[in-house]
Amino acid sequence: MINVDPLELEKFSQLAHRWWDPTSEFRPLHEINPLRLDYIDRVAGLRGKSVLDVGCGGGILAESMAERGARVTGIDLAEKPLKVAELHLRESGRQVDYRMISAEDLAREAPHAFDVITCMEMLEHVPDPSATVQACAELLKPRGLAFFATINRNPKSYLLAILGAEYVLRLLPRGTHDYAKFIKPSELSAMCRNSGLGVSGLIGMTYNPFARRYSLGGDTDVNYILHCRSESEP
Repeated sequence: MINVDPLELEKFSQLAHRWWDPTSEFRPLHEINPLRLDYIDRVAGLRGKSVLDVGCGGGILAESMAERGARVTGIDLAEKPLKVAELHLRESGRQVDYRMISAEDLAREAPHAFDVITCMEMLEHVPDPSATVQACAELLKPRGLAFFATINRNPKSYLLAILGAEYVLRLLPRGTHDYAKFIKPSELSAMCRNSGLGVSGLIGMTYNPFARRYSLGGDTDVNYILHCRSESEP
């Protein structure tokens, strides 16, 4: 069975035409992209690397990594966002290979093919996040790096990521997130270790509603990025 929730695909497909509008429902993605891009580039050194963006959507991160000199493949199972991503390439002139395929299927097709894998804001939208983590581990070259961004599960994250972001500040459409699918860093770390990935770093992302600014730091109570290194031998 494909590790996908059809309702989640439909949710993002309906908004696909607004993906590259920085004032739309995807405004938070546009605002956090420079932060996560710089963090990934600082840790991994993107130039010249083969990079896979799992759950790439409309291609905001994928394109920006290509601009940093990476050879980028973006995969997603939602057809409409992928078409938007491909159309935007014609405007930007960048090079990204977009494919409608699951991480699990690609792992069977091209194991150990990538230096770097990014899986951002995606694990909380699939039925079995551990299967996605396992697929990412299988897709990494020996000593390759994987970056996972998701949302912690605790009362604070419910208050800020759902009530605050979706209902009060309206940063996201209502129903974007399901609290039961949020993942604690300890849980994600266990998934990584069970898949042969050694956890190398954890950093939080916070939002200041008064300054309307995102920042990276030690607070992992809500949004966080965890990065791992493949422990498989060459």
